[in-house]
Amino acid sequence: MDFVHESLPCGLEYGVTPLPHRHVVAFQIRVLAGASVEPIEKLGLARLVTETIDKGTEKRTGRELSDAFDAIGAGRRGSTGRESTTFTCTVLPEHFEEAMALHAEFLRTPTFPQDVFEVNLQLASQELLALEDDAHGLADKLLGQKAYGPVLGRHPLGEAETLERITRDDLESHCRSCFHAGRMVIAVAGAVEPDRVADTLGRYFDGFGPAVQDGRSPFLVEFSAGTTHYPKELEQEQIGICWPALDATHDDFSAQQVMLGVLSGGMSGRLFTEIREKQGLVYWVNAWHETPRGSGMIFLGASTTPQRCDQTYATLLREVDRLAEDIEQDELDRAVTGIVAGLETRGDSTRARCGELGSDLFFFGRPRSDEERVARVQAVTVEDVRRYLTTYPRDPRCVVTLGPRALAGEIGEGDCCVADKKV
Repeated sequence: MDFVHESLPCGLEYGVTPLPHRHVVAFQIRVLAGASVEPIEKLGLARLVTETIDKGTEKRTGRELSDAFDAIGAGRRGSTGRESTTFTCTVLPEHFEEAMALHAEFLRTPTFPQDVFEVNLQLASQELLALEDDAHGLADKLLGQKAYGPVLGRHPLGEAETLERITRDDLESHCRSCFHAGRMVIAVAGAVEPDRVADTLGRYFDGFGPAVQDGRSPFLVEFSAGTTHYPKELEQEQIGICWPALDATHDDFSAQQVMLGVLSGGMSGRLFTEIREKQGLVYWVNAWHETPRGSGMIFLGASTTPQRCDQTYATLLREVDRLAEDIEQDELDRAVTGIVAGLETRGDSTRARCGELGSDLFFFGRPRSDEERVARVQAVTVEDVRRYLTTYPRDPRCVVTLGPRALAGEIGEGDCCVADKKV
């Protein structure tokens, strides 16, 4: 498949995957400014910007802008992550320029109406409060803070005390400092010519801030090894475990993918069959990895009863250790097949093609073909997985438990402590 990957004089980086036989165009605008660039005293600001930026421009009210998108049948959304803020859109090819023009309008000339800001601030506070009743989501938040540290580990919703400090002027200031063409990476896929994309992007984003690329450097991961218990009256005990792993560009990353596929690749994965089906220890169990730029983290998670939390914790770690000893070829084959099937079926839609291209530009700095993705996974052998597990051990590790009971004792490194207050 042919790709185009260029940077414009304004500093904007873009990539195009032409799919001439498709009936739509999908694009992703990634602004390299997420929760990690917020002022420490105003956490939650980046997400408030995302929720409010399209609610009014110098040219239109929020309703008029929404009507303009609806008039061309555009499907769109915005989201805030740790490292970036992303706006995605799917539209018919004949409306591509108009859809991009509307995005440029709210990115370049937002007005952040005071009444809308106040409503979105209230909604953010309510979502943060609701998170206290979402045991799984709350455990993820607490574990992420320990895994990544005070900067990269920030939750997009922020904290109650920091939300109270945010004003409408802060949203304007954040946009002025962080939203410009040099911090933007745009991926486009579908029935559109690359020259048309370049002309459109140049027309609408030329002069948008300094013509210097910024925001490409990875954030520092401040990993905290040890065990922390957060007391909370729950029926289920939430267990989260993590340890540093490989970033997406590492040569051994595919072995890490396959290892996780053996552990947690659907209902045939070891965690599900051994811990849930055979022993009945858990309500939910999973293993996954996250890959901020330049780093990586492996996570294990489970929900169990308070009485079985120690047994569940020990069993989770044992299943990881056991892989290096008795992984079998049929397990590896199933994991590889599952990963390849996921890559090929997810990539079948135009929107997914756009998302893959955007991720490649973000992590690798270049487009990658489907053949390259698949070949790397299919090349993994049993010996590769064993070597991976030996070379990259699970210590030091971080453990977070949320519920009525703390673990009786850590197995391995790390000091066990209990959070000062209930959450």
